[in-house]
Amino acid sequence: MNAANKISPNAPKQRAEQDCHSFQAQLPELFDTDTGVTGHPHLADCKDCAALVRDLEYIAAQAKLLLPLHDPSPTVWNNIQSALSHPDEDSNHKNA
Repeated sequence: MNAANKISPNAPKQRAEQDCHSFQAQLPELFDTDTGVTGHPHLADCKDCAALVRDLEYIAAQAKLLLPLHDPSPTVWNNIQSALSHPDEDSNHKNA
């Protein structure tokens, strides 16, 4: 048996790492699909990628909670616009 035909004892690990790399490279597209990522066959065999997907899903769910529940009133935007348009007036009021 020559060296080219010899199978490395690390071959299964290297193959798994390549599968993980390929899977993780596809994650953005998989999250954007209607079917989602949770049913992907790689997750059944890979605990690390399954944990990664769970973590990413948790982070995404928590991030949605950070969004404001409603937009500020038009008065807030008008006050901001006024302050930006007349910055000197604001500083004069503070010094008075």
